[in-house]
Amino acid sequence: MNFVSTILQIKGNDVYTVKKDTPIIDVLDLMAEKGIGAVLVMEAEKIAGIFSERDFARKVAKTRNLSLDVPVSELMTKDVFVISPGETIDECMALMSSSKIRHLPVIENEKLVGLISIGDVVRISIDDKDLQIQSMEKYIFGYGYGQ
Repeated sequence: MNFVSTILQIKGNDVYTVKKDTPIIDVLDLMAEKGIGAVLVMEAEKIAGIFSERDFARKVAKTRNLSLDVPVSELMTKDVFVISPGETIDECMALMSSSKIRHLPVIENEKLVGLISIGDVVRISIDDKDLQIQSMEKYIFGYGYGQ
């Protein structure tokens, strides 16, 4: 069984954050430069929201006209779900699926320690399933048992 902490060990603890008054164009530039799909929006070292590519796409589709100088706080998602490093990957996947979200900040002792994406969760789930299959094949075919 894998945990959120396993993902953080593999991908690291880098989290890109911006302030609430950061213009959308600057946030989009940061996301493009870093190759990321979301940033956390911070206020006084607390999570105020999350901004993702989806937030931007929805706003553009809805308004058809969006100034790129507006602050990220106008487009961010304010209700942010979080997870702890001790949660299992299955718990993480369930939360992401039921809440229809793609990114989860990881909080430990009230401190931001990482950000995981649905891609991170799927990747580790596939790796885990591959290991289970290999173990079953070894068991079924008797590899390593006196052969």
